[in-house]
Amino acid sequence: MSETAAAHAPRHDWSHEEVVALFALPFTDLICRAQQAHRAHFDANAVQLSTLMSIKTGACPEDCAYCPQSVRFDTGLEREALLPLEQVRDAARRAKGAGATRFCMGAAWRSPKDRDLAKVIDMVQAVKNEGLETCVTLGMLKARQAEQLKEAGLDYYNHNLDTSPEYYEDIISTRTYADRLDTLEHVREAGLKVCCGGIVGMGEAPADRAELLRQLANLPEHPQSVPINNLVQVEGTPLHGVDPIDELDFVRTIAVAKIMMPASYVRLSAGREEMSEATQTLCFLAGANSIFYGDQLLTTSNPEHLKDLALLDKLGMAPEASPKYSDIGPAEAPSADHAPQAERAAARAAEAG
Repeated sequence: MSETAAAHAPRHDWSHEEVVALFALPFTDLICRAQQAHRAHFDANAVQLSTLMSIKTGACPEDCAYCPQSVRFDTGLEREALLPLEQVRDAARRAKGAGATRFCMGAAWRSPKDRDLAKVIDMVQAVKNEGLETCVTLGMLKARQAEQLKEAGLDYYNHNLDTSPEYYEDIISTRTYADRLDTLEHVREAGLKVCCGGIVGMGEAPADRAELLRQLANLPEHPQSVPINNLVQVEGTPLHGVDPIDELDFVRTIAVAKIMMPASYVRLSAGREEMSEATQTLCFLAGANSIFYGDQLLTTSNPEHLKDLALLDKLGMAPEASPKYSDIGPAEAPSADHAPQAERAAARAAEAG
């Protein structure tokens, strides 16, 4: 590992006071630190593209206050059964053709039944056969279910913490914070990579954003992928009408996440459609290096993919050409030794030799 990477090696012992102090840094100092941490582990001009597809929509029994898929809220969302395999396969082919390297599938369940998990496993294998990384989010998992997904070849499992433990009960009452941590433990023990982040702009205090990131960074392994969602307000949900987060506070959240989890992909997720090009650019400068790419997220719209590619081109950036972590074990990743910077340095050394 290079001296630069060693200086930005992942930690798992952050105190709340340390995280609050990061958020309090002058903006330019914070961005500079985040960019240094980012460059120690990644190509700063490459962005990983993920496509997200809802494979089962609506009728979720949970009461997550942000979610239009809850059966408890009248949002006008049409319920849809689990999609047929061929429809998912075709969507994966289109996503790969458009430049995505990871295909994420989401199902609105509290936890999957075994008969449904078998169908999802067929989808995972079909998407893998198309040459894409795979990720699913299906709610809470039992240890045995996580093992089945690993055996099927799944790369990532997404299960967000959403917010701080202190604010969590204001957002969700149908499952506990400990339930979420248990699922993450099952996923890690099965050898799957973890996709885990949260949502900001839900009316939380700045201290809650700091504590969310502390919870993520102090996990036994940093999530290999950290999605940061900016709440998309949907009429009919309890959070409709809440004051949105300031754009620069959102950028600060991205920067602090990158400093604390420097070798993880930090993804701009939901809410990007409402962001200006200038705000997205600041997020890239702060270390965001993954985006959800395509016209639709689970149930809300997303910037058109051609518009995304035009912005990256304008910035002199480009889509990441291939997955970086698919062929190495989760205990090794994320690791600076496998990052694009390290790969290029080794190639230059070989040429010089």
